[in-house]
Amino acid sequence: MTYQNIFKRYEIKFILTSANRKDLMEAMSGIMKIDKYGHTTIRNIYFDTGNFRLIRTSLDKPVYKEKLRVRSYQRVTGDDPVFVELKKKYDSVVYKRRIAMTESIASEWLEEGCPAPYDSQIAKEIGYFVNFYQDIGPKVFLSYEREAFYPEDGSDIRITLDSNIIARDYDLSLQKGVYGRNILDRDLSVLEVKVSETMPVWLIRFLRENNIAKSSFSKYGMYYMNSLKEAQKEKNGGLLYA
Repeated sequence: MTYQNIFKRYEIKFILTSANRKDLMEAMSGIMKIDKYGHTTIRNIYFDTGNFRLIRTSLDKPVYKEKLRVRSYQRVTGDDPVFVELKKKYDSVVYKRRIAMTESIASEWLEEGCPAPYDSQIAKEIGYFVNFYQDIGPKVFLSYEREAFYPEDGSDIRITLDSNIIARDYDLSLQKGVYGRNILDRDLSVLEVKVSETMPVWLIRFLRENNIAKSSFSKYGMYYMNSLKEAQKEKNGGLLYA
């Protein structure tokens, strides 16, 4: 199968209300069009260490951070393809490297310690990452509904809208269904603008006119913070202190 396996870009996020989203769709008319996959449900397994070192570091907003996940665009069997993705962010620039393989091979490699399925540069980088963190393993299943758009003029921008963000820390398999806890109000969507340089003028104008500010929202990070709050609430007998 043919796919892009290396990305370098800025990824800028915003939180939209349902009204914002409707207005954005109108603003994109004649400029952006939905990609060939249309509406998809993206499923991810996020990997982390036993003490959640990766997400804790990420939430501190360092200059450099990295994460590992396995992603699919449908519910899979062990024989279906998934993407193993290593994502790094340095000085606001996102670098993503990914490699495709079957779900069963990905699980054997990342969870059971089997040899890498391919002798490629990306596989070596992922293998180094896993060995460096040593006790890394699957920690969270996270899914969301996505609509992705690309420009009609062929310019370098991609826009995605994610909603119905659901996560869980059990049944950590892409072979399982979509269920768990909502981590963002159902009325809200995450707008993500992916560009190699600057955002187009029409989008900057839309964001300014609607008073929509950039957000550092992280889906995995939000789930982790919500989990900490729930744990604190249980510890305090049902009361949550600020």
